[in-house]
Amino acid sequence: MEAVGARLVDCHCHISAPDFDHDLDDVLEKAKKANVMALVVVAEHSGEFEKIMQLSERYNGFVLPCLGVHPVQGVSPKDQRSVTLKDLDVALPIIEYYKDRLLAIGEVGLDFSPRIAGTDEQKEEQRQVLIRQKCSLTFSRETHHQPLKRARGADKVLLHAFDGRPSVAMEGVKAGYFFSIPPSIIRSGQKQKLVKQLPLTSICLETDSPALGPEKKVRNEPQNISISAEYIAQVKGISVEEVIEVTTQNTLKLFPKLQYLLPK
Repeated sequence: MEAVGARLVDCHCHISAPDFDHDLDDVLEKAKKANVMALVVVAEHSGEFEKIMQLSERYNGFVLPCLGVHPVQGVSPKDQRSVTLKDLDVALPIIEYYKDRLLAIGEVGLDFSPRIAGTDEQKEEQRQVLIRQKCSLTFSRETHHQPLKRARGADKVLLHAFDGRPSVAMEGVKAGYFFSIPPSIIRSGQKQKLVKQLPLTSICLETDSPALGPEKKVRNEPQNISISAEYIAQVKGISVEEVIEVTTQNTLKLFPKLQYLLPK
């Protein structure tokens, strides 16, 4: 896929995932050749924090770190559970230590799925965990309509890979929130409908690597972000260059600190 002149920002990815341990240099080099100028790298739990900070130091100005605690803890469905305030005991001191080097707090949010948060107490604890993780907010894709109700008053909000109804998403547009679109849009009717309704000024680009790629069960990579841009251009009937230019400007509005962290 040929790169275009404008520069791209992958505003949500997980390159600290074990999936990239054996070939990360190659993955990032391919992203650069695809005109990606920066990766916003997010965490899901405190066990990833140090690795992400090391990657941000190693790939200075290209890997931009976000630290946060996801509303769902545990990897496999069997051990998944709702986040608790105890999960912040380790996380918050590390976030505080690195706060001047962070682009934002993420990946955080609310997940009130009955399987995860089946009681009012669990829902309230999730709210408290979210409240205690301040600054710019990168919300979890599992949240549907809940963040639209709970994020009021937040300065900058990104709803990544939003999988709720387009009509609900328009509430977020009115509130000034941004929505990031992954390469899985080419196989997702829901995201295709979403992009048709969202104004371009509310859209950012992401890969959510290694998840949400153009093919199911195939590792996604940051270079695939151009797939999102090309599909949005097709849906909107505009050029890929315009999509990239506007979505990159949206990302700079979402993350004002980004312009200072990028190489001059």
